[in-house]
Amino acid sequence: MSGLTLVIGNKNYSSWSLRAWVFMRHNEIEFQERRVVLSTETTARELSEYGSDSKVPVLMDGDLVVWDSLSILEYISEKYLGSNGWPHEADARAMARSMSSEMHSSFPGVRNELPMNCRKKFQNGQLSPKAEVEIERIKALWRKCRLEYGRDGEWLFGRYSIADAMFAPVALRFAGYSIPLDGAEEAYVTSVLAQPSIIEWMEAGKLEKEIIDEDEVESWQELAS
Repeated sequence: MSGLTLVIGNKNYSSWSLRAWVFMRHNEIEFQERRVVLSTETTARELSEYGSDSKVPVLMDGDLVVWDSLSILEYISEKYLGSNGWPHEADARAMARSMSSEMHSSFPGVRNELPMNCRKKFQNGQLSPKAEVEIERIKALWRKCRLEYGRDGEWLFGRYSIADAMFAPVALRFAGYSIPLDGAEEAYVTSVLAQPSIIEWMEAGKLEKEIIDEDEVESWQELAS
């Protein structure tokens, strides 16, 4: 496994990079990390060699190149975890795949209005009705998973899975923007924030100096750190 290299973007901002990185770290899969600073004049050129349409993350396993977070998670699960990245039970596995795919393709309001930012915490912001509906949808999914499938552990399906990696950046957003939480969803976000690999990622993100203006928000009150 020493031949694995994961190409990521800025840890402070790149939620897609986080998904692959935290899944591999949590499962103690060894890899080399290659960081490319996003939104610069050289970003496209630096990423052009991977054939990923200048997007991160990218996983290189020897001569094989895999891009797109969900594809990387599936590949790691199949090749290095005996396909145990998904829940074992068929109904839970179907649920995990459905919600991971929904996370992959949906929730544009949350993505646009709550950009991931490990360095800052906010409160008292104004969300659009669309984003509020999306937040309620995510919270409902988390509650359903925890109550129906997650009783044997702290993760969405009890045991850590691809679904947890897919929703990790959302948990960080909810905490970072002081989104009101209760019950099962509050406990889940607490578990994510206490995850050693998440703590490692966030601390590294806080040390980064680059500023991506389009991922900074001005309409929220910033809390003192």
